[in-house]
Amino acid sequence: MSWLLHLTVERESRIPLALQIRSALRDLIESGTLWPGTRIPSSRQLALDLGVSRSVVVEAYEQLTAEGYLHTRHGSGTTVSLRARPAESTASTLVPPDPEPAPEAMWDLRTGTSNVLDFPRQEWVRCVTAVVSAAGPDELSYAPPSGVPLTRRVLAGYLGRVRGVRSSPENLMVTSGFAQGLALVCKVLVDRGHRTLGVEDPGHPAEREFVTSSGLRPVGIPVDADGLCVDDLEASGVRAVLVTPGNQFPTGVRLSQQRRERLIAWARAVDGYVLEDDFDSAFLHRTDRLPALQSLAPDHVIYAGSASKTLAPALRLGWLAAPSELMSSIEYVRAGWDIGCSGLEQLAFARFIDTGALDRHQRRLRTEFYRRRQLIRRQAADALPGTRVVGRNSGLQTYLELPPTIPEPALVRAARTRSVLVRGGTFYACTDTPRPPALVLSYATVNCAGLAQSLSALAVEYRRLATGNGPG
Repeated sequence: MSWLLHLTVERESRIPLALQIRSALRDLIESGTLWPGTRIPSSRQLALDLGVSRSVVVEAYEQLTAEGYLHTRHGSGTTVSLRARPAESTASTLVPPDPEPAPEAMWDLRTGTSNVLDFPRQEWVRCVTAVVSAAGPDELSYAPPSGVPLTRRVLAGYLGRVRGVRSSPENLMVTSGFAQGLALVCKVLVDRGHRTLGVEDPGHPAEREFVTSSGLRPVGIPVDADGLCVDDLEASGVRAVLVTPGNQFPTGVRLSQQRRERLIAWARAVDGYVLEDDFDSAFLHRTDRLPALQSLAPDHVIYAGSASKTLAPALRLGWLAAPSELMSSIEYVRAGWDIGCSGLEQLAFARFIDTGALDRHQRRLRTEFYRRRQLIRRQAADALPGTRVVGRNSGLQTYLELPPTIPEPALVRAARTRSVLVRGGTFYACTDTPRPPALVLSYATVNCAGLAQSLSALAVEYRRLATGNGPG
C-alpha cells in the first residue's frame, strides 16, 4: 500500500538525513498530528518519496521503534505506536466537559442515543450500490444546496404519506441532521428581528444551549399533561416556539387537539412561527399518531425531522419543510454556509424510501420499542412501587415520576454504583419551577433483557432510599 506522508528533508543541511527524518516523525507524533494507530509508508516507499537511500529511512524507523514511537509488524506495515501520546491534549474547548464523567457501565439508559445496532446494513448497501452504479456526470457533480431534486420529491411524497406534511419539493430542504436545520431557522429568525425563542420546559438542554449560541434567548414554556401550555406562551411575548407536539421530549405527553388549534391560532395572531421537531414519530404506536402539526398550518409551521433516530446519526440526513416566504431566506443563509449534503447519500436515501426499506425498518423498530416500553411499565409497577409512568405508550424514552420521598439526585448517583447510567428529570428542566422527582429512562440501545436487569439493579437502590437507608 502506497501510504502518503507529509515530510521533507533538507539535503544542504549539516544534520544527517536519518536524524532529520527521525526528528520530523517524532515531532509529528508528539504534537498530535500523527495519532496512535496511524499507518505510515514503508521504509521503501518513504525512501522513494523523499529521494533518499532506503537505509536512511530504515535507520530512522528502527530508532523510533526502539524509543516506542513506532510499531512494526511483519506483513502489517508500520504504524504509530499505541503507547505514543501527544505531549499536550488537543481536545476542543467548544464542547464543555461532563461535570460528572460517567464510569464504565453495563446499562446506559440516558437519552440522546440511537439504535445503530439494528442499522439495515445490507439494504442500505444495496441502495448505495445501485445509486453509484447508475450515477452519471449530474449525480457526481455538486447538488443544489437545498438538496437533490429527486430526493426532495421522494421525501415530500413520503412525509405527506406518513405524517400528513403539506409541502412541495421546492419548499423542502435536505440538511445535515436536525441540528443544521435548527441553526438555519435560528439565523433567519435573528435576521428578522427575533430575540427570543420559546422552548418546552422540561425539554432538551442541548437544544437550549444551541439556541443560545445562535443569538436567541430561550424562554421556557411549561408543559403539562396536555402538552405545551399555550396560555403561558401567549403571555411570554415570544413570536416563535420550538415544540415536540407528537411525543413531547422528555415527558412523552402529546399536545392535545385543543392546544394544537390554539397554538396555530397564536402563531397567526402574532405573525410568528412554530418549529415542529418530529424527532421520533416513526416509533409512535398507531393509537398515538396524529398528523404533523404542520398539516394544520403550512404557512406558520416549520417541520423538521431527521434520519438520526430511524437509521443512524452518522448519515447526517435531516430535512426542513418551511413556508415558501421563509424558505427563500433559509436558502440564502444555507448558500453562505455550505454547498449542500452528499448527493450520493441523498440519492441512496431516496431509493431506500422508494423500495419500501425505510417502512419495513421502522415497523421492525416500532414493534421492538413497544415491547421495551411495555416491559418498563410492568417492571416499574412491580419493582419500583409508588412510581408513575407519565405520557403515552410510545417513543424512545419513559418519564418515570417518583414519590416525593425519593431524592432524585441520590437515586441517580446510587444507580451508577449498580452500573446503570440514567438522568433525573431536573436535568431537562429549563426553569426552577418545582416538580416531582423523576427519572427519564431511554430504551433506544438497551434490549428487553438488558432493561429487565438494569431495572432490577435500580430497584435495589430505590428500596434502600425508600426505607431511609441511603445508597448502598
